[in-house]
Amino acid sequence: MKRLTGIGASRGVAIGKVHFIDNVVKRVECDTVVDTVLEMERFEEARLKAIEMLEELRFAQMFSAMEDAYLRERSADMIDISSRVVRLLQGEAAYDVSQIKGQIIIAAKDLLPSETIQLDRDRVLGFVTSGGSQVSHSSILARTMGIPSVIGLGDQLAELVDGDMIVLDGFNGVLIANPPDKLLKDYHCKQAEYQLYRERLQTLKGVPSRTQDGVEIEIYGNIGHPSDVDSVLANDGQGVGLFRTEFLYMEYGGIPSEQTQFEAYRSVLERMNGRRVVVRTLDLGADKAAPGISLPAEENPALGYRALRICLKEQALFKTQLRALLRAALYGHLAIMFPMVISLDEIRQAKELVEICREELEQEGIPYGDMELGIMIETPAAALLSDLFAPEVDFFSIGTNDLTQYTLAVDRMNMKVGDLYDPRNPAVLRLVQIAAESARRHGIWCGVCGESAADRRLTEHYLRMGVTELSVTPASILEMREKVLSINLSTEKEHFMSRV
Repeated sequence: MKRLTGIGASRGVAIGKVHFIDNVVKRVECDTVVDTVLEMERFEEARLKAIEMLEELRFAQMFSAMEDAYLRERSADMIDISSRVVRLLQGEAAYDVSQIKGQIIIAAKDLLPSETIQLDRDRVLGFVTSGGSQVSHSSILARTMGIPSVIGLGDQLAELVDGDMIVLDGFNGVLIANPPDKLLKDYHCKQAEYQLYRERLQTLKGVPSRTQDGVEIEIYGNIGHPSDVDSVLANDGQGVGLFRTEFLYMEYGGIPSEQTQFEAYRSVLERMNGRRVVVRTLDLGADKAAPGISLPAEENPALGYRALRICLKEQALFKTQLRALLRAALYGHLAIMFPMVISLDEIRQAKELVEICREELEQEGIPYGDMELGIMIETPAAALLSDLFAPEVDFFSIGTNDLTQYTLAVDRMNMKVGDLYDPRNPAVLRLVQIAAESARRHGIWCGVCGESAADRRLTEHYLRMGVTELSVTPASILEMREKVLSINLSTEKEHFMSRV
């Protein structure tokens, strides 16, 4: 028996034989090209073929149902495309995980986006990787699909042999190779118990998300595509707490028109039928790029030209989105929030552009509606200045992914410092508390939309701070409702506050 320890990226237990896949990015050997024109033609053919293959996957039905995870790690897409181009140039077929036979647990260095979306839940029991992080593309997709996974095994993965019987414990980030019969039996029981738990959660549909002492909490779903509304409704979400709009720019292949954006936003609002939909305005930059929008190369893009900073500079681009949103507001309960805010001046500039767009639509005789205006609290500056920001907006939504990264000076995609990335760090929690208290004092609502919104170890902490809305992946909505129902905020409040 061998016991390997990594990071539990997706909860659950998988028991089966491990199957290694060769998805390592190929090394390109230098060679002398005689006919440069022919070589360029060959490259262009391979590039177009690779894009064609990925586009077929991108609009597959399964991909459309996978919420917004593919937007979270755009660098993986670049690796995916380059890997396919190199394989095509070398006359090799891309590894096709959909052709794997039998029920197995996949082992790989990491899973590329196009590989992850091909995983057949009936055949792929789970997956383990040597790389990755809890917020990497493959990890988020695993949670969305309900596939148990353990990542970040590093060199330990080499201790496994193709065909080994393994137990994958996604709860604790543990992998056990060739377990003894008694341990295997225990894990079969744990697996069955978790399945029964998932079935019991279905009985919570229609139940108010209310603490034992009567505090109402709104539990929303995060989405990145209009089709993701299906998952929010299927899991009884009370609204959409984070609609990432970058998908429009990435799928469109350029800058989508006002009408294209309007139709996308309207479709979500109509389907949510009066439930609040919170739209994050364009958040490009850092690890997110889009065709047709030129961004400068930066040494430190996470701290550079991104999100609202781009929108306030490229006002024509921003106004197109704002006009589309104002028009769509007629069809439901719309709220919009500005990302990466650090100053009062940025908020006022953004609000001024909204007002300019209202006036333009009025003059043009184009109907529009009202919408709530809010900001994301995802920088320490925004949290610390939240008492000044609150009078200017209708709500705060705390983006704990970036807030954690910036507060702790930890790159959330860097495995070498992955153990330091912790949204439960007291420094992060104090900033959340500052923002939530500022919101309460000024009579606006405050939510959490980062990955930690689904961390049940933090739920009571957030609620005691004054957070009244949690936005999570749709698959986590009922679990969070169960957690809220178990909390009594009328007890031990002083003890909790002293810990923070």
